[in-house]
Amino acid sequence: ASGSRGASLVSGRSMLRSLVVLSACAAASAFAPTSGFVGTGRLSPADKARSSASAGPQMQFGNPFGTQPAASQPPPPMPAPTGMVPDMGRRNMMNALLLGSVAGPLLVLPAVLISFLVPAKSGGGGGGIVAKDALGNDVKVDDWIKAKGPGDRSLVQGLKGDATYLIVNDDKTLEKFGVNAVCTHLGCVVPWNKSANKFCCPCHGSQYDKNGKVVRGPAPLSLALAKRGESDGKVTLATWSETDFRTGEKPWWK
Repeated sequence: ASGSRGASLVSGRSMLRSLVVLSACAAASAFAPTSGFVGTGRLSPADKARSSASAGPQMQFGNPFGTQPAASQPPPPMPAPTGMVPDMGRRNMMNALLLGSVAGPLLVLPAVLISFLVPAKSGGGGGGIVAKDALGNDVKVDDWIKAKGPGDRSLVQGLKGDATYLIVNDDKTLEKFGVNAVCTHLGCVVPWNKSANKFCCPCHGSQYDKNGKVVRGPAPLSLALAKRGESDGKVTLATWSETDFRTGEKPWWK
């Protein structure tokens, strides 16, 4: 019994060894080069000859259509440089448009600034302007006198847009001149102080009498005068160019 068991073990080992050898051979054959290829993976010369002969003239290696390759043509000569870019005309047009868009506003800007700085003039005799109230409406003589009492000094918009006092006389008429409210010291607007019967500047203490003549510094000069007129029932103001009746001198504001 032991002898038969040993014989069966030997035969089983032999069969296992045979199966391993067969498996190794099968694996090696799977990765081996196919027929017609040399060890480098390329066709051998004999295989190339046989393949060319069987394929005929239309399947020659390297020329599948069997035609002769066309002779190489030299590249066409480059055109001589002319110094002109093909789209130079378009570039010139765009440059002109850009220059015009920048130069146009720059040329108009000075005129706009001048028109803004120079006050607009409306109708009035003798080159004057029509006085405006606080709402920007034209000041009418009759309406102003009715609304103001004797001795009143109220502001209107006058020459160059400056605040200017209109003076109502005791007989309910308008004085022939207006008084500019801009202080001659540092340009503050000087209010009318009815109780003191003076124009008193709140900035540095300058004082002017009821007609605008300086009576206390530091203001060096009297308040400027404006000639009051009338046109179509509206109050007009013009530059006072005559002798300053308060000082007997030529007007300093001309």
